[in-house]
Formats: sequence, structure tokens, C-alpha cells
Amino acid sequence: MYRKTPFRVALLEDVEADLKELHDRGEKITRIYLTNGDPFVLNTDRLVKIAELIHQYLPEVEVLTCYASIQNLKAKSLEELKLLKSVGYDELYVGLETAYAPAVKLINKGFTVEEAYENIGKLKEAGMKYTALLMMGIGGKGHSKESVAATAALLNKYPPHRVSALSTAVLHGSELEERCNKGEYVQLTERELVEEEKMLLRALKIDDCIFFGSHPYNLITISGVLPQDREKIIKHLDSEMEAWDRDQPGFLDTVWKRADM
Repeated sequence: MYRKTPFRVALLEDVEADLKELHDRGEKITRIYLTNGDPFVLNTDRLVKIAELIHQYLPEVEVLTCYASIQNLKAKSLEELKLLKSVGYDELYVGLETAYAPAVKLINKGFTVEEAYENIGKLKEAGMKYTALLMMGIGGKGHSKESVAATAALLNKYPPHRVSALSTAVLHGSELEERCNKGEYVQLTERELVEEEKMLLRALKIDDCIFFGSHPYNLITISGVLPQDREKIIKHLDSEMEAWDRDQPGFLDTVWKRADM
């Protein structure tokens, strides 16, 4: 989504002005989300300065969070991550997408599965929680079993605080659309996407993990805490699929063109 947007680092003066405006509102704020696509790409000194400004103007803030890529984590040492944790950074949203090697290569994530293991492990060693952002169906038709197995293996080894499961969308003009047109990638049907999500729910062996799928691209909205809500979520998915089959027969066996939303 940022492919045509030039990258620019915000001036600290602008950051401070925003924080002063928030402070002047007099609201109690305990959590700050650093917005836009890739804030954790900033060097550690810059992130620390931003944290210091946040705590100066909003002293009740407890957690600073943002998106973070595996490349971002790779660029920071364990000591740097520990320092960032000490000034409030935590619960990072990590764009893992999948740990299925062929899919990681397909979507040009810029890291290997081995690097994902290494750097998420480093994040956990630094004492940080993380949310795993996943793309359901990115392994392609016929590869759900191995895709889920690979992804669950990583998450079970380094348990996330949250799992956000999003349905893969093939957007017009994207490289993934080109691969679809060449037959190099075949999308899952709506039924197959839901079945893959159920497969992942059963494969995850982690405690106190919030599992949710609430993106507009998700056909069925779900939310719960693993392991106690696992069967309730699966039952909800089954119930919703039954409703789709009853109300719109055949729809679940097609591919919903999410780009048309």
C-alpha cells in the first residue's frame, strides 16, 4: 500500500508538536501507537528520543507499539531491543505473514524462515511481547496443511501475545496478480480459507493468546483467547459457513474478489 509513497522520517519537532497537542487535551493515555508503515526501521537512538518525548508529555503511557518487520528486528541487536523495551516499546505488530518457505519467497518478504526464527526469538529474549500478523491462504491452493504446520511450528516455539489472521487478497496490478495470471499462484476458495484458519487454530499449542480475525477482508469475524476459546471459535466458523451455504449456495466454493470492496 506504500509502494508509491516516498519514505520520509518525521522531524522530531513535528513529533513533539503532536505530543504537546495530545497533552493539552488533558486525556489519560496509557498506550501509544506509532503510525504509518515502518516506524521500527528508525535507528535505536531515534526511537529512544521519541519515547523520551512521549513520556515527557504523556507520563501515564505504559506501552509504545508499532508495526515491525523481520528486517527491522534483524537490524537491531539484542542489547538494542532490551533498551527499547526499557523505555516502553512492547507488543510490536510483526508482519510474519507465514513461516512456509515457498510462500515467504513468493511474496518477496525479504527474509528467510530461518531469519524469522532467529529474530522473533531475539525479540522474545529481549522480553517483548508481539502480535503475529498472518496471511491466511498465502501458501496457495493445495498447500494449506504444510503452510499451517510451518507457521504453527514457529508460533508454538515463540508464542505471540496475539495472532491476527487476515485473508489474503490479490489486488489489481500487484505482483501476486501477475503470478496468478501465470498460474504460479492459485487462490483458495472461501471455504478453503476458513478450513485453513480452523486448521491453524487446532495446530497452535499456546496459552493466553488472543486470536482474532476482524479485517474487512475476512469473510467471518472471530475473536477469542487460546486455548480456552478454541472450540468456541471453530464452532462459530462452522455455524457461519452453514449460514452461507444456506443463504448463498455455492458462494463458499468461489473466490471473493476482495479488491472490489
